[in-house]
Amino acid sequence: MAHDTTKLAVLIDADNARPAIVEGLLAEIAKYGTAHVKRIYGDWTKPDLNGWKDVLLRLSIQPIQQFRYTVGKNATDSAMIIDAMDLLYVGRFDGFCIVSSDSDFTRLASRIRESGLTVYGFGERKTPEPFRTACDKFIYTEVLAGTTEAETEAAPKQRSAKELRGDTHLMNLLRGAIEAASDDTGWAGLGPIGSIINKQSPDFDSRNYGYAKLSGLIKGIGLFDTEERHIGNGKHIYVRPRAPKK
Repeated sequence: MAHDTTKLAVLIDADNARPAIVEGLLAEIAKYGTAHVKRIYGDWTKPDLNGWKDVLLRLSIQPIQQFRYTVGKNATDSAMIIDAMDLLYVGRFDGFCIVSSDSDFTRLASRIRESGLTVYGFGERKTPEPFRTACDKFIYTEVLAGTTEAETEAAPKQRSAKELRGDTHLMNLLRGAIEAASDDTGWAGLGPIGSIINKQSPDFDSRNYGYAKLSGLIKGIGLFDTEERHIGNGKHIYVRPRAPKK
């Protein structure tokens, strides 16, 4: 399905997300589809959410008021889950974007996927693994463009070839995907490689290693050959393991 026709519902947990990531968040969501619903949940009578109020109107995000009835109980999560299920049953959407670092949304993500819809999760690195793996794709908000110098400083730094090669999980993931996607000549298309990696590891993102694209990450490792092929009207990158030097 084309991205411009993919209808998405964006639900943000204001208690577990920061205003500084919102513009980068919406830009990232635009890669996957069009946000037909944009809602953010929290107790807007509390001063700790004041930072959100400046951006909501400008970015057309609808604030949903949820009072904290009981200390220690997260009413915001319950409101988001109820709304998500209502939107799911309407049947107008192709996918959901859940913005939170809270594991309470793990079952919600699984339930939405059981209905055949795509779930994109967004949260900080502290997000528990069950929620990350319950999503089709999970993006760490640290890689989204910040608006302050502090946010920029927090972004992942580009890792050296030595550091990348020493990351056993990364190397096994890449080698396995390239082998699975390769043809009889040993070459594999970058698109299929990315798809296989994402299915195995929903929170994989080349930006976590300081590279804007998967192709840059693969080239940065220095252990793979790449070539650009012109197919139809487009350019496609192919990858294969580099033959050892004799």
